[in-house]
Amino acid sequence: MKIKLTSIYVDDQEKALGFYTGVLGFTKKADFTNGPFRWLTVVSPDDPDGTELQLALNDNPAAKTYQQAIFKQGQPALMLFTDDVKADHERIKANGGTFAMAPTAVTGATIAQLNDTCGNLIQLSQLARW
Repeated sequence: MKIKLTSIYVDDQEKALGFYTGVLGFTKKADFTNGPFRWLTVVSPDDPDGTELQLALNDNPAAKTYQQAIFKQGQPALMLFTDDVKADHERIKANGGTFAMAPTAVTGATIAQLNDTCGNLIQLSQLARW
């Protein structure tokens, strides 16, 4: 078994697509519409056949409540791993990203958190090399 797809709720799919591609640097993988439903995914340009991230509209009341609650608690909705969190922090800032937490050393990693502008906190993590 392997994970091929995971989802994150967003309050605006078009805005989310702009953030995840233009600010973070992901690539659009799928974009299909069926009536009011839009299936929208992005992938890492380094692994175009790898795990897809669905940018799912939070139009379900339970989804919206969940998304708002974890944001309010300061809990990231998504964790992305990087080999150089400081370089990615600078690149993302240069692309217009807003960070809630600059790169910070914690036990076993250096992390940073940013706002995806669509209702979520995203954590960037660089594992410590022992």
